[in-house]
Amino acid sequence: MNFQQLRSIREAARHNFNLTEVAAMLFISQPSISRQIREAEDELGVEIFTRSGKRLTGLTTPGKTLLPIIERLLLEAENLKNAGKDFKEKDCGVLFVAATHSQARYALPAVVRDFRQMYPGVTLHLRQGSPQQIADMLLSGEADIGVATEALANYEQLVTLPGYRWSHSVIVPPGHPLLRLEAPISLEDLTHYPIITYEHGFTGRAHIDEAFAREGLTPNIVLTAMDADVIKTYVELDMGIGIVASIAFDPERDRLLSAIDARHLFEINLTRVAVRRGVLLRDYAYAFIESFVPTLTKDVVRQKLQEAHDA
Repeated sequence: MNFQQLRSIREAARHNFNLTEVAAMLFISQPSISRQIREAEDELGVEIFTRSGKRLTGLTTPGKTLLPIIERLLLEAENLKNAGKDFKEKDCGVLFVAATHSQARYALPAVVRDFRQMYPGVTLHLRQGSPQQIADMLLSGEADIGVATEALANYEQLVTLPGYRWSHSVIVPPGHPLLRLEAPISLEDLTHYPIITYEHGFTGRAHIDEAFAREGLTPNIVLTAMDADVIKTYVELDMGIGIVASIAFDPERDRLLSAIDARHLFEINLTRVAVRRGVLLRDYAYAFIESFVPTLTKDVVRQKLQEAHDA
């Protein structure tokens, strides 16, 4: 049995048993994929996939047991390569970081700048997506590090580490009535205006919904978007008030808007850093994490990964 056979099995399961997609992903012909899977099954003495004619339709009972073992073998093979590269090519390589738009746009620029200065020989790929997409990229090996506020802690296969805490702000056009209130704004005050905020699953939206629900209030949400730049654009057009992450507001850049602190209205949010359980990170990956969250040193992250592995 060889690693190419194991990769064919893993990718067949990941791509919903579509061998055409697997062949394109692995750059080999579809008949070769089928042959490799059959050869592995013959050597193991069990069928891994159920079939309808020549088409794969699912995993057999033995296949469901064997697939996690195959995943671990391929992960350890990748770890072995990374360990060798850290000795041979210590300051060279490729790092894939997946982040939500808010993190990529507002939290990571200084980190990316500093990292490029420390590791000019490392090519950094910054990918954006929803928290669920970020988790999928980590699990499939398409990303080494994930950064998001929501969802990442819900995946057993990921090790999540605390990043930084942040709050929301309400943004309005200059001269808006909310700016003239003598008392701190309330949730009830916000219900009097159309609201523009994040889509479900993005940037603390769950905490916004929970706050209104606890008070028995129904906000008039007229528009949602995945990122703060879009929200701010429509607030500037006076289509409503916005609720965004505080880090997304810059008084110098957003001169056509004003921000009102809303930390007393909504629960504080926690941005997390995530990596795949069992992965061996390159040294420069540890450096990226520490540059983003100084308390997450290499020793701290390695200890968390080891604890997850032992568990």
